Amino acid sequence: AVIDFLWYRKNANGSGEDSYGFDSVDQWGRPFPDPERFPSSAGGEGFKHVADKVHAMGLKFGIHLMNGISTQAVNASTPILDVDTGKAYVEDGRQWTASDIGLTHRTCAWMSNGFMSVNTDAGAGRAFLRSLYRQYADWGVDFVKLDCIFGTDYSPKEIMAVSETLKELERPVILSISPGTEVTPALAENITQHVDMYRITGDDWDSWKDVRPHFDVARSFADANKITGLRGRSWPDLDMLPFGRLTDAGVNQGPHRSTNLTFDEQLTQMVLWSMAKSPLMYGGDLRHLNDDTFDLITHPTLLKINHHTKNNMEFGYIHSERTSERNEHSGRSDLTNNGGTVLGLATCNDKNTGGWHSSSKDHICRGFGIQNDNASFCMSKAKLLPTS
Repeated sequence: AVIDFLWYRKNANGSGEDSYGFDSVDQWGRPFPDPERFPSSAGGEGFKHVADKVHAMGLKFGIHLMNGISTQAVNASTPILDVDTGKAYVEDGRQWTASDIGLTHRTCAWMSNGFMSVNTDAGAGRAFLRSLYRQYADWGVDFVKLDCIFGTDYSPKEIMAVSETLKELERPVILSISPGTEVTPALAENITQHVDMYRITGDDWDSWKDVRPHFDVARSFADANKITGLRGRSWPDLDMLPFGRLTDAGVNQGPHRSTNLTFDEQLTQMVLWSMAKSPLMYGGDLRHLNDDTFDLITHPTLLKINHHTKNNMEFGYIHSERTSERNEHSGRSDLTNNGGTVLGLATCNDKNTGGWHSSSKDHICRGFGIQNDNASFCMSKAKLLPTS
């Protein structure tokens, strides 16, 4: 359960995505939850009570973060906490402040008034990161989504610095990074060993124009052999599943409406996300979850595809070495899909299935005529894996 961005920003006239002066920042320059929106955070408790509640439900707890340091903290020259002494950080005989480590020329591209990068070459910069993530770990945070550090705002040095800081903690914290915009496979090449998840698209909302580009992105990362993760621990992230009850972007109150995606569009998105082995992050209101949405996001076959398949790629051809001859140029047989529908859900008796037949109770097959020979393509019924 992840709290999305701006949990530290006050709801007040003039407060918005890129506003200045509305953030709750502690004496050490670190954001803390707005007490009016999160009353349990009063007295310096932060998200501890929320995290305890989430953990008691058997779930993990995460928060969205903006990369770097608050512009308010830099302008206020707040001191930096030394977690080893519990006092202000001192180096070379002087006390360092936020204004010494904030890189004013590297502000977030889409929130320039809110946050800027930290000088991780400086001991004070690394001390700030240690105090920041130690605090989150003390709150009970299990997952951080770090924004404005990838894509347009790509900062490999900061990614590695945060990754190393998290490794120093006494409890594991999942690191997810986000670009705010698009990402190429080449950009991901040097950071996957440092993160657990990395967003490879902009925000995905409940519109087919948002979903459609993910086919091209997934194809590119599959071609680059990226969707298998690095050593099984670093995964390209296609963003949330905007199903069920939602709130419009930029609206602080809600949810107030149902998703604009048709059920077929939701099913298509869920299948693509599963095939691309994307982390599955549900973006709707779990308090108002209808049966169709619940059955879709917990579909055992799709979850099995998402968790356990490998070498997944775009479906372009079918080849049967048993009966077909290889194309002398490509080394494979290329088949048409007879009208565009490759796979669908129907009975084999349906006239629209066009040649599919049951070879046994556990297999369905289809015959093809290829180069004057017959080839067959079969699918077998999957055996569900145990759930515990």
